Amino acid sequence: DGMEGRMFKPMAFTVVCAVLGSLFLALTYVPAVASWALRHGEAAPAPWLTRLTARYRGLLATVMRRPQPLLIAAAVLVVAAVGSLSQIGTEFMPKLDEGSILITTRRLPSVGLEDATKLSLAAERIVKQFPEVVTVVTKEGRPDLATEAMGLFEGDMYVILKPQKEWTTAGDQEGLVAALDSALRAVPGLWISFTQPLAMRLDEAESGIKTDLGIKVVGPDLAQNEAVAQRLEAIVASVPGNADVAVEIADGSGQVRMEIKREALAQYGLSVADVRDAIELAMGSQVAAELIDGFRRVGIVVRLPAASREDAASLARLTIRAPGGELVPLAAVADVQTTTGPEMIGHEDAQRRSLVLSNVRGRDLGSFVQEVRARIARDVVLPAGVFLEWGGQYENQQRAMSRLTLVVPGALLLIFGLLYLSFRSVPQALLVLANVPFALVGGVAALWLRQLNLNLSASIGFIALFGIAVLNGVVMVEHLNHLRHAPDADGRTVLDRVLLGATDRLRPVLMTALVASLGFVPMALSTSPGSEVQRPLASVVIGGLITSTILTLFLLPVLYGWLDTRRDAAMAGAKADR
Repeated sequence: DGMEGRMFKPMAFTVVCAVLGSLFLALTYVPAVASWALRHGEAAPAPWLTRLTARYRGLLATVMRRPQPLLIAAAVLVVAAVGSLSQIGTEFMPKLDEGSILITTRRLPSVGLEDATKLSLAAERIVKQFPEVVTVVTKEGRPDLATEAMGLFEGDMYVILKPQKEWTTAGDQEGLVAALDSALRAVPGLWISFTQPLAMRLDEAESGIKTDLGIKVVGPDLAQNEAVAQRLEAIVASVPGNADVAVEIADGSGQVRMEIKREALAQYGLSVADVRDAIELAMGSQVAAELIDGFRRVGIVVRLPAASREDAASLARLTIRAPGGELVPLAAVADVQTTTGPEMIGHEDAQRRSLVLSNVRGRDLGSFVQEVRARIARDVVLPAGVFLEWGGQYENQQRAMSRLTLVVPGALLLIFGLLYLSFRSVPQALLVLANVPFALVGGVAALWLRQLNLNLSASIGFIALFGIAVLNGVVMVEHLNHLRHAPDADGRTVLDRVLLGATDRLRPVLMTALVASLGFVPMALSTSPGSEVQRPLASVVIGGLITSTILTLFLLPVLYGWLDTRRDAAMAGAKADR
């Protein structure tokens, strides 16, 4: 669903079409070509494969005579892998290296455009001093076509970078961001947040929040929400891994406030509309007269000079004509004063909301948010009617993971159903499905070894891995079933049948695992732009195939032999009863 669906649906569609195409060729083209290409008989296996097969047969025979150590080791590995999942860092998606940086800047809303431009130019000069920077461009406010809600106090600074091999300040983008952050602290009155152009657009389109985490304080009273948000800001800033922590700017916009004295209005015979019309006329919000130019009618606006419109004392001297003809100063019928008010009022579900923003640096998003939530639950008592919602990348992560809690069991049930239709045996379907937890062992180990977080890409890799992992189990069990029903099956013991069948399937099992693994090696080793998304998926698949192949070659024959022995014993007992 959402952005993750748009990213992975093309891949899923391509894989499904490729598999269906290969299935069609395997049922039509391959048999026809094989009947011609293999007419001279099968070629002898390579000497190294013969030696490998003999060694595998000896190891398998030893394991089948004493399976307890292998079973115990396998169970321990599965428990350890499942237990370690809670210790792996989590995130929504890996951060892509776009080759450029976007620095979001904010100032007080009372800062005018001229002063805002001076602050932006000062920040640009600091950024341009870094040798990694090619150029810097800042966009203040929003265009005439308001594609995004930005005030004059906000700006986007686009930093174009040189290729990473030419960098000297830091070896990666995270280190460069830390250096830029430290340098820009010298600009007073400037709050900064680091992201990337594409990432910012995606975040803004998905949740309207440009940072990794956004805590929404939703409630009926704006001042109360602001107080809670300030408390939450202090808590988030105390959690290790925080970066660019701030409360979304709401207050600070300069305003001229006028409160009508209704008793004075009655004294002069004036109405509120009379005062309003006079103020609108002075501000230039109302047409005073019209100029007729041929067929054209041009509205004439009369308004006070800019300095007078912004000065409360000048506005207080504005005169209003009363019904009796006398001129009444505005100060006589209204209190005029300069104050500050909200620049914008955010709403969520028809209620006012404040927003606490934070990026995460040097730590995974999942554990950071869990610690923040624990501290808030411990230290903050929310007023009645106020509640919190968690947005940003964390919101995307929670939505995706909740969807996966439905998708993964559904995929496993579908695989089990297909296995049952294939073998017509629940025990054998479960036996092949046992590849799944052992594939999980390898996938989790790959994440640990490569220091990758558990993200959506890795989760998609696990789903793909579960499907691939059962293929070798099907190949092995199907051949063992064939040997069990062969004409000479009665002359062999269960151990002999299993050893023969497993040895026969060594080459197909290894080839299936190697071909699937090698197909993912370029993705796992790639360092090109965009490889951050591919790497966790490929690493999980490769690691999982290694452990699931070991299971298929050693543990699966042991378990099949045990099931076969019990089945033979049950059949012998039934014959004896008859």
